[in-house]
Amino acid sequence: MFAVYAHAINPQDPLSALTVGDIDQPPTPEDWVNVNVKAASLNHHDLWSLKGQALKADRVPMILGSDASGVTDDGREVVVHAVIGTEQKIGDRILDETLDTRRTLLSELYPGTLAEIVRVPAKNLLTKPASISFEQAACLPTAYLTAYRMLAHRSNTQPGDTVLIQGAGGGVATAAILLGKALGLQVWVTSRDQSKAQAALALGADQAFESNAKLPDKVDAVIETVGEATWSHSLRSLRPGGTIAVSGATSGAMPPADLNRVFFLQLTINGSTMGSITDFAEMLELLDRTGIAPVIDSVRPMHDSRSAFADMLEGNVNGKLVLVNDL
Repeated sequence: MFAVYAHAINPQDPLSALTVGDIDQPPTPEDWVNVNVKAASLNHHDLWSLKGQALKADRVPMILGSDASGVTDDGREVVVHAVIGTEQKIGDRILDETLDTRRTLLSELYPGTLAEIVRVPAKNLLTKPASISFEQAACLPTAYLTAYRMLAHRSNTQPGDTVLIQGAGGGVATAAILLGKALGLQVWVTSRDQSKAQAALALGADQAFESNAKLPDKVDAVIETVGEATWSHSLRSLRPGGTIAVSGATSGAMPPADLNRVFFLQLTINGSTMGSITDFAEMLELLDRTGIAPVIDSVRPMHDSRSAFADMLEGNVNGKLVLVNDL
């Protein structure tokens, strides 16, 4: 089977651990179903796997990729939900899979999506709306789902509220701009890069500011994926009773807590990780209804995966890198 996989782990030179070629189809549970992959997209998680941050050395070779769309053996057009969970409960309440302590993503324990075929539990498949192409659908399972959950369920916002998105240009931040507008929010962004700020405005952001700049007013919520470099600004930007939804810390994970501000202004800090299958279904309905489409940097044949990985490693990307099955 043709696939894109990690044959080793190399923190210093991750691309040297990447193979694009044939591999025996790895075993998966017998009751899982086949998805014939039409399109898949890359995430930084794939680079972290090659570096050994998201993948253990004893699990290679491992097919990479967590995002994909395709067709089942019976002809159903689907999007793949990448979070593999087990049913866990607190009392009588069934936890969603993002709260499952044993959850995993495709390409961590089970083979990923950068292949001719990916096998997943049937419950992890959602019907692809006809209004969304395979290439667009392949962008959604990680960055866009993460942004949707942060906005719709972790930011405590409602239509008309103002949300500040830190670090315009990042994958989740870009998704949050589009989804925030679709959810009826006023969207402000920050960026150190003027070109990225202008790109955010072109996507629909209402205002753009320099990183850590004083804002004209306090915001109802902050979407935080940057971490240490913006954390203090995020806290200072909130109105009393406001919320930070945080799903990443690319600049460092240990910023000053500033607890005096947190308790005095009664701020809420909500962690957020990926999204549930229910969140995913909601997001697909929103995209289908509003016509919002994910930003795609380029669409390339899966045989050209190495160049896509190189561009992602170097940061030469504006939107999602999509790979189509060209066999």
